Amino acid sequence: MQALQEQSVMCPYCGEIIEVLLDASVNFQEYIEDCFVCCRPIQFSVYVNDDGSFHVDAVDENA
Repeated sequence: MQALQEQSVMCPYCGEIIEVLLDASVNFQEYIEDCFVCCRPIQFSVYVNDDGSFHVDAVDENA
């Protein structure tokens, strides 16, 4: 499995589907990244499951 994997995520502001790179070498991470379409800050919570798949929560920074 590659350490960095691309994942499609919906922006909580504009609703566009954006591609983000996720790091599979870390079991849990939180960070803020701007939407590539509307430039608003998205708060990401990323969990790596035992099978290597991701669970991604992408929410409004003020949520």
